[in-house]
Formats: sequence, structure tokens, C-alpha cells
Amino acid sequence: MHGYSGNKDDHVRRLRRVEGQVRGLQRMVEEDKYCIDILTQVSAATSALQSFALALLEEHLSHCVAEATLKGGPEAEAKVKEAAEAIARLVRS
Repeated sequence: MHGYSGNKDDHVRRLRRVEGQVRGLQRMVEEDKYCIDILTQVSAATSALQSFALALLEEHLSHCVAEATLKGGPEAEAKVKEAAEAIARLVRS
């Protein structure tokens, strides 16, 4: 079971909202809306995705990584490394 499983419905709702925002962006471009208005909506969609990513990361750390560290050994080291790499990707984006 994945760490996010308990909140799966909430996550799907959030992602559908982001999907709607992105479709709205496409519509704005198709309708030749003002650049700054589009950029404002891009910022909102980006923020929503970042918020989702942080929630998912928190669940991963508190479930998957925590469980692996309790067991110890190579799996724990691999999970910590994997989490650190995911954090680095998020920071760069």
C-alpha cells in the first residue's frame, strides 16, 4: 500500500482541479486573452501542482521512507536516497 492511498480521493480531486486550470489556459490562448492574465493563471496552476507534490512527498516520507528506515538495511538507504533525489527535482523545478 502506498502512503497516499488513504488520501487518494482528495488527490484525484486536486489533480482534476489542476487539469481544469490547464484546460482553461488552453482556452485562454485559443481566445487570444491578454498575456498577463494567462501568466497569472499559469502561476496558479503551477502553485496547485507544487502544493500537490509537497503533500505527496510528505506522505511518502511519513509512510514509505519511515517504514523502510524502521526495517533498516539497504532498502532504507535506497528509500532515503530516492526521497532526496525527488526533493532535489522539486527544488529545481
